[in-house]
Amino acid sequence: MIIEQQTTEGFLDIADARVAVEEFFKQNDCTGKKILLIIPDNTRSGPVGDIFKMIFDSIGQNAVALDCLIALGTHQPMTDDQICTRLEITPQQKNQTYANVKFFNHQWQNPETFTSIGKISADQIQQITSGLFHEDVDVAINKLIFDYDQFFILGPVFPHEVVGFSGGHKYIFPGIAGPEIINFFHWLGAVITNPKINGQIDTPTRQIVEKAASFITVPHHLFALVALDNKLKGLFLGDTFSAWQKATQLSQKVHITYVQKPYKTVFGIAPEMYDDLWTAGKVMYKLEQVVADGGTLIIYAPHITEVSCTHGAVIDKIGYHTRDYFLKQMDKFADIPRGILAHSTHVKGIGTYIDGIEKPRINVVLATKIPENRCKKINLDYADPDKTSMADYEKGSDPDTLVVHHAGEVLYRLADGTVPTVPDLPKRFERTNKNEKS
Repeated sequence: MIIEQQTTEGFLDIADARVAVEEFFKQNDCTGKKILLIIPDNTRSGPVGDIFKMIFDSIGQNAVALDCLIALGTHQPMTDDQICTRLEITPQQKNQTYANVKFFNHQWQNPETFTSIGKISADQIQQITSGLFHEDVDVAINKLIFDYDQFFILGPVFPHEVVGFSGGHKYIFPGIAGPEIINFFHWLGAVITNPKINGQIDTPTRQIVEKAASFITVPHHLFALVALDNKLKGLFLGDTFSAWQKATQLSQKVHITYVQKPYKTVFGIAPEMYDDLWTAGKVMYKLEQVVADGGTLIIYAPHITEVSCTHGAVIDKIGYHTRDYFLKQMDKFADIPRGILAHSTHVKGIGTYIDGIEKPRINVVLATKIPENRCKKINLDYADPDKTSMADYEKGSDPDTLVVHHAGEVLYRLADGTVPTVPDLPKRFERTNKNEKS
């Protein structure tokens, strides 16, 4: 049974959310149990702190433990201050009210973090991917979850470039997962392409995530949020997959904006919660579909100074390129994890690579504090953010320009349903990467 509160008009009262949380714990007694709560980092918006406090109020005195694991994927660890910001608590509250709550960053860089829980066979991979891939994929996750009687996943649901919609078991894969499964399904999403995946509920990549999740033996449930402007539109509690499905149905109504035509110039303003291009790339992912062929997408983020706090050196080495640029010369990139290749081609967008000539469908411009010479090095265009006037783009006098504030979470699509595509490559994509298990 899924406990839910939702609205398509206005926002939910916090009291309505509290009723839902209390009802969930009436049906799921946690007395005497050790509970782990998996939460997102600060690159996801939504009233996560409000729901955390409700969960604590409901079970904090009855459970043996209520601890939090931050689903970083491969993002940077969060400081105590950042954790307080994420959960909307003060340092004093963290040290007093929540003194018994342990907060763990997912230590993704430490191989000892993980334990393998199963393997998706090559035949299963071939079936799920319709023959695109045929390889065994090991499924490893943070072994901390096995120290608890059960765990809850708390986080928002949005359209997503790799799996179609975020949330649910995606907070496990890649949130607390090992490199092999992360690199595989991110590259699968890149091969299928962002325009074909983003905003679709049932995708091959989501099927990979759910297959991987089927190996998890620890009981767990989902607290799925659907939020807009950091305010709650829906809350879905219960079985992870079922609650996620219900959340995606509301997210489709809330987080997808339809426009009547493609635009020659799209100006996407990245929020400050994206602190590098690795995360601010979501501006491109959500807007790519409504940029006209040969048009320009500007990622405006004067606060960003770094390409990737984690993978910057690798991206400096390979740059940003179309999918086909990589696929037609994979041997050249055999030492690069496919998850990084996926990020590269998602930011560059779809395009072709024919006879050694790369032709992106659109031009991506960075109006950030990443220097011009570095932008050129990584194969993206540059605009000086100090000389790029947001007001000029917002005048509204140019019918071929679209300005999007707080870009990166709401997906923009064409109202007629058309999706930009490039020809598929008629071949199976064998693994060539050497270091994805490291």
